[in-house]
Amino acid sequence: MSQDTLASQQFGHRARLALSPAGVRAADDQAHAARTMWNLLHAWWRMMPQEMRTLANADAAIRQAREDIDFLAVLPAQAAQGVLKAYFRAWKNCWEGRADAPNFKGRLRTVMSVDIPQGRDLNIVRVHRRWGQVNIPKAGRVRFRWTKGLPVGKRANTENRITGARLVRDALGWHVAFRVQTLEVKPKPHQEPDVGIDVGVIVPIALSDGETYEHGECVTGKEKARLLHLEQRAARRKQHRKSGERTSRRLHRTYDQIAGLRAKAKRRALDWQHQTTTAIARTYGTVVVEALTITNMVKSARGTIEEPGKNVARKSGLNRSISGEAWGRTVTMLTYKTAQHGGTLHKVPAPGTSQRCSACGFTTPGSRESQAVFVCKNPGCGWSGNADHNAARNVLHLYRMGLALIPAAGRAVVRRAKRVKPAAAR
Repeated sequence: MSQDTLASQQFGHRARLALSPAGVRAADDQAHAARTMWNLLHAWWRMMPQEMRTLANADAAIRQAREDIDFLAVLPAQAAQGVLKAYFRAWKNCWEGRADAPNFKGRLRTVMSVDIPQGRDLNIVRVHRRWGQVNIPKAGRVRFRWTKGLPVGKRANTENRITGARLVRDALGWHVAFRVQTLEVKPKPHQEPDVGIDVGVIVPIALSDGETYEHGECVTGKEKARLLHLEQRAARRKQHRKSGERTSRRLHRTYDQIAGLRAKAKRRALDWQHQTTTAIARTYGTVVVEALTITNMVKSARGTIEEPGKNVARKSGLNRSISGEAWGRTVTMLTYKTAQHGGTLHKVPAPGTSQRCSACGFTTPGSRESQAVFVCKNPGCGWSGNADHNAARNVLHLYRMGLALIPAAGRAVVRRAKRVKPAAAR
């Protein structure tokens, strides 16, 4: 096969670990040691003059710290080097304007994680259909759920291999995230029709061809009752805690149970997003979405003491609903999945897509009579239909008119391109 038809791809795969209680303690100790190493590096960085802040000096500092502090010995040496590289990468991202400056990592608000930089240390073996085994440095052989084919054993070579991994803990336990590099055949251009997408709260995803993707409640009735009971219990226990007093173990256990239920709901929502975006990427060749500034949409309406906001409780509920739908994550999934299937994703300006009539193109006041119904008030039109599908058709129309957004100097600008003929006229 010609090299022109092959392309190197990098992706991540996350799997659940089956750790014993001793393994959980070992992973927790390594994660706390990695966080401590980061904080020591940050303190060293702030102490040193600018000309002394080099990678070699930082490497010597963490080696000395590992000799002086016994607790840091539980962290493998390569994981400590991974912390060092991640810290310098964070400063580079800050200097290039991609992120804020790195800061201290708190014990409670930091995600517990440990990096395994080299893939050869993992020694992955598939046990049977459902389980595999991976070697965790200073923790031993650990089973993990085998849900995706990985390039291990005879399938592994210089082009198809696992380059490293990262241990991550959430409310449901420890997981391993593999970094996989493969050489895949370049996908052929997708020949299926174009589609516009409108995202919402009542209807999560509405397409311009009339298709709708909806999901049910991510939390069952019993889980809702259980969550309410736990939140009330946490509130009662918090009332008895004096100011400055440490949080009791019972309250911490209640918080962990609440976090576990919410993590289950998030996992179900994530699974629905993956299935939906995969179906869209396989069905359509060109996907067009709105360029939404979600951070501005979920700003609080509380206001100030001098000028208090209006409908604060209603706006807070809307903000929670928008954040729960995770529109940005949906666009991110569509971006790489359309590319994997040979399609493309484009963004168009968002203003006016919900108020404009997709039949006549006019925007008249009061056309959107409700959340679900759109009735054009233009005397010469009078078209009526579903409001979400109407907005999706407007999104697709903007793309066909050549109004697409391209990133330029950190902002989105309108690009007027050559008009694209509708799929029916091709």
